[in-house]
Amino acid sequence: MVTAVTSMGRSGLSDWLMQRVTAVVLLAYFLFVGFVLLGGVDYAAWKELYSQTWMRIFSLMALLSLAAHAWVGLWAVFTDYL
Repeated sequence: MVTAVTSMGRSGLSDWLMQRVTAVVLLAYFLFVGFVLLGGVDYAAWKELYSQTWMRIFSLMALLSLAAHAWVGLWAVFTDYL
């Protein structure tokens, strides 16, 4: 069986699922940050929020999700249209 080097997953289904899961993680992260910003936050509260371990892990998950989401999306566009 031949696997594509540029594909993130092993099949189209796993790429599709990864795209959806990372989209949900990104949506949750940006909704949470948007909710915090709309609530009015100063520098001290922002620093306190980002100093907590769960927020650092959540931010890391969002960053990794953004990278995976972009990789799968760009791979799909380049292989389909270019």
